[in-house]
Amino acid sequence: MSAAGGAAPTTARAFPWDAVLDAGLCRLRLPPERFWTLSLVEFAAMAGAFAARPPGLGRAALEDLMRTFPD
Repeated sequence: MSAAGGAAPTTARAFPWDAVLDAGLCRLRLPPERFWTLSLVEFAAMAGAFAARPPGLGRAALEDLMRTFPD
């Protein structure tokens, strides 16, 4: 049981350190000192987590693709 009184989660996902280190140190090329001083929100913003995303494929576009490529 959790401190808030609800049921405890049955599975916990491990933090994706490999992906975060790759993004911060390799793709963004941050110096290690800067990387380790970032908050998660700052890192997420630098990695593009808050960037606008194009809308998904609508029903009409999907049906058009299915007609064009019936396989």
